[in-house]
Parts: sequence; structure tokens; C-alpha cells
Amino acid sequence: MTTFSITSDNLFMVSLLFLIGLLMPTLQIAGGQSIGVCYGDHGNDLPPAQEVIDLYKSQNIGRMRLYYENPGALQALRGSNIEVLLDVTNDKLQELNDPSAANSWVQNNIINYWPDVRFRYIAVGNEVIPGGSAQYVLPAMQNIQSAIVSAGLQDQIKVSTSVSTVVLGNPYPPSQGSFSGDALTYLQPIVQFLVSNGAPLLANVYPYFSYVGNTNSISLQYALFTSPSIVVMDGQFQYQNLFDAIMDALYSALEMVGAPNVEIVVSESGWPSAGGTVETIDNAQTYNANLIRHVAQGTPRRSGRAIETYVFAMFNENQKDPGIEQNFGLFYPNKQPVYTINFPQ
Repeated sequence: MTTFSITSDNLFMVSLLFLIGLLMPTLQIAGGQSIGVCYGDHGNDLPPAQEVIDLYKSQNIGRMRLYYENPGALQALRGSNIEVLLDVTNDKLQELNDPSAANSWVQNNIINYWPDVRFRYIAVGNEVIPGGSAQYVLPAMQNIQSAIVSAGLQDQIKVSTSVSTVVLGNPYPPSQGSFSGDALTYLQPIVQFLVSNGAPLLANVYPYFSYVGNTNSISLQYALFTSPSIVVMDGQFQYQNLFDAIMDALYSALEMVGAPNVEIVVSESGWPSAGGTVETIDNAQTYNANLIRHVAQGTPRRSGRAIETYVFAMFNENQKDPGIEQNFGLFYPNKQPVYTINFPQ
């Protein structure tokens, strides 16, 4: 997770009002079929994998992001009908520049479980671009793709990489969104790979970090989807929430590199429920409930096109950095909800 900020002298400021109707104890969510939840396990008090899978099923959560090749979780996922976004961890990228290593990875972590486990995407690296390992991402993607093709699964499983919004050199206004020069060096050929294979770009999108990094220019309501009026006018497009502005900046950046038809899957988004002033249960519940409702509608630039989204995260994780990083979970480790959000089928 990384920060993203929007600044503008013309950014309309609104007062910090809580909308009581959004802060209900139980929130009924529509469009659950396009929503997943990230299963992180950086905790020494989390339930066993089978209990986690059972919890997903009991909550009608039909998609999962799994951050590494967790044999226990993959075994528990057999027959669950849960669709999986599986990461290739960053430390394996250089190794997977060898085609034989990529073939072995796909055999061990995909073929050995298919079709009992319904893999949807493979994220080759998480928030690597730009950075010291960015050069290894595309060759690893190409080798994983070749192995997927050899297995005849290219129509079922799409290969991509997950980026943070730091890849945006110019995020504002959304219509002028563009990738930074450092990121574009690596993203230009990766985006062409996505175009060629009909795969989406995976992006971790956090209005929370944008807000806390720039409270002078961004209102809490704009970040929580609760602004009562339009905040940003950008030509024909009107923005009442920060999530849409970030997403449309990413869509604009893709258009600028000749990829207007590449979809974006939100591979992480969330709000912490403890650890600071705005990190409250009410704010976390408000953000995530509104996020899940809102993504069914698309963005101003992609109106009516639902955005597949993975909420971060299933559990509070006590082995993450102390404070906010430990408090993004929908559930406590004892499987009791931090707040209740229903995911209808």
C-alpha cells in the first residue's frame, strides 16, 4: 500500500459532516458478485485456512486475493467455488525470468489445484513498479503466460501485475492522468502485453492514504464517498468522491499509452478501523460499504461498467507494522466482525 495525493488550488473544500444514514450497524450491499476480499495472514493468532474459507463462504464472499502460494489455503479452496487472484511474490520475480522455473511454478501452484480451485488472475509482483526489481516483472509475466498457454488455460486465467498509484506521474485533473517517466519505462511494454492477452491492469487504490497525506486539500467526505456535492469539475466529468478521481486518472494514463480498452481491477482498497484520528470503525464501515455499492456503477469516465474490486482485508493482522497497518480487517482473528458488511450473492 502506498500513498497517492491530489492537489489543486481550485479543489472545493467541504465541511466534515457525518451522514448518519450511512453509519448503520448492518449494511446491505448490492453487486456482491464483483467484490472479493484480500486474505492476508501476517498474524500469529489467525484461524486455520479451512475456517477462513468457511468464513468466506458463510459471508457470501465469492472472490479472494491470496498473496502467496499458501498450500494450506489452496488445499482448503478445493471445491469452494471461490475465484482466486493469486500473487507471485516479489522475491520470485528474478527466478521466474527462467522459463523452466515459471513452468514449475505454474505446475506446482496452478495445475496441481485446477480445476478444483478456480483461479481468475495471477498477479506477477505487487507494487514493484517503479523500483529495483521492476525489470524482472515483464519477463516473468511472459514466462508465466507461456506456461498458462501450454496448459490450455489462457481463456480462464489472466496474467497481470499489481501496481500502486505511485505509477501516476500526473494524477490531476483526472483527464490529464499519466504515468511517470520511471514507471512508463516498464509499464509501456507491460500494457501492450495486457492488450495482447485481454488481461486487466491490477491496481491498489487507497483514497485513505491520499487523504491522510494531504488533509489541507482533500476533505474527509470526499475520501469517504459522503460529499454532499460535486468537488471537482473536469470538463464534462464531475467528481463527488476521490476514488473515482484516482480511477479515472489511471484510465486516462492507459489511454495515453494506447490502451483505452484495458480494464482496471482494484486489487486492494480499504480503510483502517483503529490507529489514529480518522481511523475509526464508523469511517472504515462507511468507506467499505460505499466502495462496494459504488463500484457497481463505474466511474464518470467509465460509467455503467462495474469495477471488480478486492477489499483489504479479511482480518486484522497483528504481525504487520503497529498502528493502522494492523487494523484494516473486516474481522478480528476470532472471526467476529469488526463491523458488519453483507455480501449478497
